[in-house]
Amino acid sequence: MDFVVRARSAASALGIFLLIAACWASVVAAAGLYTGSVPVNSQDETERAAALKTALGQVIVHVSGDNAALAQPGVAKAVAEAERYVQQFSYQQDVVTESGGTPQVRLTLVAQFDRDAIDRLLRKHDLAQEETPAVAGKAAPAESAPSPNPGSYRVWIAGVRSPQDYARLIGALSSNEFVRDVQVEMARGDGLQVRVATATSLARLLDAWSAGAVIRVAKTKPPVEGLDALLDLQP
Repeated sequence: MDFVVRARSAASALGIFLLIAACWASVVAAAGLYTGSVPVNSQDETERAAALKTALGQVIVHVSGDNAALAQPGVAKAVAEAERYVQQFSYQQDVVTESGGTPQVRLTLVAQFDRDAIDRLLRKHDLAQEETPAVAGKAAPAESAPSPNPGSYRVWIAGVRSPQDYARLIGALSSNEFVRDVQVEMARGDGLQVRVATATSLARLLDAWSAGAVIRVAKTKPPVEGLDALLDLQP
């Protein structure tokens, strides 16, 4: 009897954990484009100041879609004052194994920036994508997504077993240049059901994900109603 109670309690706790993790991942994804991450050697204040500038530069390039944006004097000045745009930052520790087999702790600064302030900065310098679809000679995507809801797809991602996995997955999804929004709809077992709003076709999005080291495409035409693709989180 005690075993049954303990099992039910464990199942309930797991369900609560997955619900909290899914909600947390959704919040992180909503601000994904405005979050930058930079490897650092320490939490030293001087190194943090430099890393925040790099992180803000990442965000400006991602949001504007223009690699040359940082060359504009006004934007460069804003990057030099990156701390003015920071809403919050934290340090993430990951244990990685080098080629020699020795575990090493890798430290990463993760910074979230003020979305409204960055949008105003980009509009001021004619870098906002919604207002200037062709920036620096780069044409806006002309293709349309072959979906009942163009530009929006539902995918299932397996292999998500910890909060660290959630963070790594959401970071990979939301940092993609084609992704406009990520919504976690359901968590079950070691998987997530995610709806992704994108500026390109599903095929092109899957190719972009496959080119990275975090996500692997398992099936592009799953025999499951309502799902557009099955993905795996790489270990």
